[in-house]
Amino acid sequence: MPWASGERTGGGPSASSDLADTDSETFWIMSGSKGGSRVSINERSAMALPAVLHALEILTGVFAMTPMNYYKRDGDGKTRADNSHLFTLFHDRPNDAQSVFLFKEVLLGDMLMAGSFANFVHRDGMFRPKSLSRLDPRMVHPAQHWDRTDGLELFYDARLPDGSTGRFTRTDIWHVPGFSRDGLLGVNRIKLLDDMLGSAVAAGEYARHFWENNAQPATLLKTKGKVNPEDKAKIKFDWKRMFGGARKAGDVAVLDQEMDAEVLGATNRDSQFVEVRAFNVVEVARAFGVPPHLLYELSRATFSNIEQQSLEFIMYSMMPHYERVASAATHYFAEPGHFFEFLPDALLKGDVKTRWEAYRIARELGVLNADEIRKKENEQPVGGRAGEDRWRPANMAVSGEPNPNSTPPQP
Repeated sequence: MPWASGERTGGGPSASSDLADTDSETFWIMSGSKGGSRVSINERSAMALPAVLHALEILTGVFAMTPMNYYKRDGDGKTRADNSHLFTLFHDRPNDAQSVFLFKEVLLGDMLMAGSFANFVHRDGMFRPKSLSRLDPRMVHPAQHWDRTDGLELFYDARLPDGSTGRFTRTDIWHVPGFSRDGLLGVNRIKLLDDMLGSAVAAGEYARHFWENNAQPATLLKTKGKVNPEDKAKIKFDWKRMFGGARKAGDVAVLDQEMDAEVLGATNRDSQFVEVRAFNVVEVARAFGVPPHLLYELSRATFSNIEQQSLEFIMYSMMPHYERVASAATHYFAEPGHFFEFLPDALLKGDVKTRWEAYRIARELGVLNADEIRKKENEQPVGGRAGEDRWRPANMAVSGEPNPNSTPPQP
């Protein structure tokens, strides 16, 4: 089938950047690094690393619990378009099978692990989006057509959940690439970071085999006499049966035939095994943009820098994800004069004391009234003048205008 092989058919759109071209950005994104470790890395084996699994849980969980609202531009301000079907679609019910939390959790998970997120867009009789069905990102391949009049037009060769395949227009599929080098496909970080993740997986396998083998390096059994191959195999089998495994550590070995046991290889202390495993956690934190302390790597953490790293996590790790998805939704779905926006305000509140000190300053300067502060704290408004009035310091006035509270000079 042309859609699966990437062949060009007639004068129609071609597969993005020619996947057969090994020098193209798209080939590099799809294939990841050329070298690769000896340990096979895929999404499942990568998630077997506790640091990767927890980094993914943190990023997708924080993303999913941050609301994305639909707004209408109102002069220089904005008004929530609560009555729009698009507000309901992204804020409350993306489809009948998933909650909005699960939908957004999978959305960012696909972007982080596969490089992109794709949906089939179901529409009602008025051609309005009514629900979204997630597509396997590995089965959605952008194809492009470009001409001098209209510029770039995107199509998608995709396999749907019912097993059918076809080429779809951008009105059928909403495709959101993650960090991208060509604007069409997101970088698949699992393939790209194959060597780093492979070394982390290898360290874990080493630890497992280390404990399975009596928590000791390799053992050499020596004898002065000649031993035939059959006896060698039997001695090795008997030694592993009697002394292999962590539960048999410290047992007594009785040797005969002038046989000696000698331990080979460096100890874990010599090979800095613990340091290597801690370093792998930091490397995963770097790869996913998660502060090490959120992955419980606290060797260099202090109270002050943990608080700062938490704020930087929202600003520099999460905000790009919010903006990438919100701008993609605005570009694809939004009506004229409308836009989508994530609201991470709750994540930036800080501790209670700092937050209420900020509210007090904003209240005394007239920036917020009592009801606006209570709304931010998820409390009911008090209403009336007590809740709606704005304060202003009595000794302040508009620059260039007389202060109405001042006493006029006496003649």
